Amino acid sequence: MTAPLLLIAAGGTAGHMFPAQALAETMLRRGWRVVLSTDERGARYTGGFPHVVEVRKVASATFARGGALAKLAVPFRIGSGVIAAMGQFRRDRPSAVVGFGGYPSIPAMAAATLMRLPRMIHEQNGVLGRVNRLFARRVPVVACGTWPTDLPKGANGVHTGNPVRGVVLKVAGSPYTPPGDWPLKIALIGGSQAARILADRVPPALALLPEPLRSRVSITHQARPEDEARVVAAYAEAGIRAEVAPFIDVPKKFAEAQLVIARAGASTVADLCVIGRPAILVPFAAATADHQTANARALVDAGAAILIPESRLTPETLSEHIAAILDDPGAATRMADAALSLAVPDATERLAGIVEELAGRGQE
Repeated sequence: MTAPLLLIAAGGTAGHMFPAQALAETMLRRGWRVVLSTDERGARYTGGFPHVVEVRKVASATFARGGALAKLAVPFRIGSGVIAAMGQFRRDRPSAVVGFGGYPSIPAMAAATLMRLPRMIHEQNGVLGRVNRLFARRVPVVACGTWPTDLPKGANGVHTGNPVRGVVLKVAGSPYTPPGDWPLKIALIGGSQAARILADRVPPALALLPEPLRSRVSITHQARPEDEARVVAAYAEAGIRAEVAPFIDVPKKFAEAQLVIARAGASTVADLCVIGRPAILVPFAAATADHQTANARALVDAGAAILIPESRLTPETLSEHIAAILDDPGAATRMADAALSLAVPDATERLAGIVEELAGRGQE
């Protein structure tokens, strides 16, 4: 008997691909076959997927990029992707289709809707992305990673939490070493599209720390390749021990850190909660509908994080907040505990359960 097939459709950013990877890992353990439908950009994030996951690159497009001719071609590219997806589904019919958002998920989700296949979407952020909003009323279930999520009227939202990858679960709830008179570690992750302001402001902020604190601090800083050299030079000039790289082992560095400085992407927030670390969050101001501020809200309200809007992110302000956390072991520990209290470590299992329930119902 052929194993049931799960078709995962996800856009080309880590925020979409990491929870998609987590679901793929779980469904494989449950005896399913898994196919990932994405585009060229998304394929760059598939290195962590189990090797048995087939990656299908689809034709899709967005109105947000390109000139007038490119925008005119968008409907045709999407249409060809939908037709191709329907052909693939007829040859190997999915038992369920799950969309994680992003324009590359349109062909598979549209094909599943037209063919009335069991389907659902997962929204990582507190505000639906454009593509997920398009399908929210056309699927039986919208699984929500952040709660509450702003949903359109008529959509059926269920809080599952944001799935985290197996490499994150391996360090879930790692014991927290509070700051003290010993070496202190800070981890910084900015996201490839939104890291420049952190590269500009964090090195001078650490340089402003009082010398007794500054001498104990080291930082692991994920920086864009084009920023790497100047960030290295800035830390060296300030006398700060720093590891700067375009890619870092995020779960390991979070687990080792006394403090995390980060954007407020949904996957980053989920990782922080599952591992349990104090954070200073700087939401990406250009994020659609300011969804990163919505993502950060629960951590801020629980006392697990400090939120600094980009408009108020100066080296002086950031330095004051870093010092306040690292000079107060009790407060830092309470922040770590508060983050851990918000974790949904079984989010992937919840999502997998909904997938299997939908598949059992048949077409919608």
